[in-house]
Amino acid sequence: MNKRLLLIISLFLLLVTDIQGQTTNGAYGFMDATNSARVAALGGTILPIYDSTDVQLGIYNPSIINKGMHNALALSYVNYYAGSNFATAQYARNFEKAGTFVGTVQFNSFGNMEYADESGNLTGGTFSASDYLFTFGWGRQLTPHWSIGANLKFGGIQYESYHTFALAVDVAGHYRTDKGWMFTVGARNIGVEAYNNLPGDKNKLPFHLSLGAAKRLDHVPFLFSITYDNIQKWDLTYDDPLDLDGNYDPMTGEYNEKKGFGKFADNFMRHIVFGGEIYVGRYVVLRLGFNYGSRQNLKTPTKKGMCGFSYGFGVNIWKFTINYSRSEMHIYGSPNYITITTNLDRFIKGVK
Repeated sequence: MNKRLLLIISLFLLLVTDIQGQTTNGAYGFMDATNSARVAALGGTILPIYDSTDVQLGIYNPSIINKGMHNALALSYVNYYAGSNFATAQYARNFEKAGTFVGTVQFNSFGNMEYADESGNLTGGTFSASDYLFTFGWGRQLTPHWSIGANLKFGGIQYESYHTFALAVDVAGHYRTDKGWMFTVGARNIGVEAYNNLPGDKNKLPFHLSLGAAKRLDHVPFLFSITYDNIQKWDLTYDDPLDLDGNYDPMTGEYNEKKGFGKFADNFMRHIVFGGEIYVGRYVVLRLGFNYGSRQNLKTPTKKGMCGFSYGFGVNIWKFTINYSRSEMHIYGSPNYITITTNLDRFIKGVK
């Protein structure tokens, strides 16, 4: 195999691995990447929270896109690993008869990399690697309790001279009760790869189903959410070929696996994501999330640390809301997320 091609394919396989866990979502794992500071702080998955002030929630749950987001603008930045940087921009516009629309541009840059041969010797020159995603979202309230939405997504990858792109849609429904309960069911990344100039078969998109519930408590300044993610697949465990947990018995040649209720509970909890917000007055909110599946996939046997936990805060300053969070993906480092949102109507005289 050509050395240059081998290098590119190796890089491709490394970068497209879904960093939310050690299981791979294929080449388009970035379609599920969390760029919103608030979403990252609450566990990094679809949220059933109906909030007209946060336009970024719509990219993960289009059924909560609503007319209150009219003229909303959001900018996000993620300081990722090893010089990688992610950026997102969103804008919403409402049309009374058609519904509310949100346009989103996401760009993930992995920086410049140097060419090398199979032995790791530099051969001179550099190349770039990046992902991009354009999303056109729509949401509409059908009744005081029900709303629906969809995202049309165009995403691609460009690593040196190799590139791909795919088309996908998200669909979701949202229900709110008179007592303040919020429920969402959503399907993400229904689509196909349209083009690929890499060797081999076409890549699959990371399709999955999610179900979530949330409620802000009546007499306590606290909102909680719980999400059952990846409904379409029960077993989310990862078979580590390095056997870092020491499950392999060299005497018998067998693996010591969880059985019975322990195995059921472990599989069930890998689907569960918790999130919570504590409101400190009118201008500050504290956030915490826990993703058991991410913790199980990313922890190390000798030092589990805070893997699977995420946390952050939001603060309202003048006409802007600033959200910051960290997601503990690995004991050796954690991405930093920052999001700034506003509504352009606030800058019009007489509008608060």
